[in-house]
Amino acid sequence: MTRTVITGLGVAAPNGLGTQEFWAATLAGKSGIGRVTRFDPAGYPVRLAGEVPGFVAEDLLPGRLLPQTDRMTRMALAAADWAFADAGLDPARTPPYAMGVVTASSSGGFEFGEGELRNLWSRGSRYVSAYQSFAWFYAVNSGQISIRNGMKGPSGVVVSDQAGGLDAVAQARRQIRRGTPVMVTGAVDASICPWGWVAQMTSGRLSTRHEPSRAYLPFDEDACGHVPGEGGAILVLEDADAALARGARVYGEIAGYGATFDPAPGRGRPPGLRRAVELALADAGLEPADIGVVFADAAGVAELDQVEADAIRAVFGPGGVPVTAPKTMTGRLHSGGAPLDLAAAVLAIGEQLVPPTVHVTPAPRHDLDLVVSQPRRARIDAALVLARGHGGFNSAMVVRAPENIPPKPKEGTT
Repeated sequence: MTRTVITGLGVAAPNGLGTQEFWAATLAGKSGIGRVTRFDPAGYPVRLAGEVPGFVAEDLLPGRLLPQTDRMTRMALAAADWAFADAGLDPARTPPYAMGVVTASSSGGFEFGEGELRNLWSRGSRYVSAYQSFAWFYAVNSGQISIRNGMKGPSGVVVSDQAGGLDAVAQARRQIRRGTPVMVTGAVDASICPWGWVAQMTSGRLSTRHEPSRAYLPFDEDACGHVPGEGGAILVLEDADAALARGARVYGEIAGYGATFDPAPGRGRPPGLRRAVELALADAGLEPADIGVVFADAAGVAELDQVEADAIRAVFGPGGVPVTAPKTMTGRLHSGGAPLDLAAAVLAIGEQLVPPTVHVTPAPRHDLDLVVSQPRRARIDAALVLARGHGGFNSAMVVRAPENIPPKPKEGTT
């Protein structure tokens, strides 16, 4: 079966713009969470966010793109440029039908929609505007990336809330297995605007604390919800043999994936996260002991943290695997969060370092080996990334080290 590898990363994160800046900040335990600056949050109970610093679209993108895009799309376009450059691929020199794009979206259309509603309210077209703005945002990242780079291969967008980033990467892997050599995937999300803020608060899962170091505490007895954020990661995936033939640097292989959906409340059936982990391990052909670190979804809500801890413990045993949640430094980035964790996972494999979970005092009842305060040296041949979306989505993905990529069998052998 065709193997799929990661050859390029483009990162826009609240604690670092660009892959190296993000990774250095993450290992140093540097948080990007602070009081919202993109609008005045004084009238809202939620006032903290992870905002991407130093992103100036005018310095990175052609001026003609700015009037037709919002912050989310601009960051995604820039991150795609960085990912292509990191992969050593020039889209202009790559056959257009050899490149495709699948990204994820969750909440990023609010800012664009808010602007459209303002404009069209003045012209009396409220209802058409609301419909069009949300239809637009579901496809905008994939469409803009493909148009800008002349990509005519498979294109799509996945919408499964915060699990969507992993689901998009899995769909990109399917397209590579079907014959497209290069796929751009992942997600960048952003909705730090009044309309998006109100919509997010309806979940009841946002932290209302105003001290950044005490606002987002997954797996802590003092957990009180999560801090929202913006950003994410765009990845270049390639057919492994083609990538190795051109001498590309390989960060890691997308080795396994599983997705499930939680049962409706009151059905008496267990949550689906454990099953998603088991499916991902089986797809990768690995055992729990082969996993060197788990990047947790880390909801920051007591009952959801308990569900995740139970699933990890059921698969790996009490304290059986190092667990980390570097998103405590960025906030939860909607569909962009899991691709950012995926980028962190392959960087962790490359350096054999587990990044820390900051500010958290692990609750003993969870019985997890949560890595806190400082990075931990560890043998990491493979990493597991978990993501859950509001409404019951569960996704799990296994990435493994380049040196563990088996050679392609010769024709006529098994």
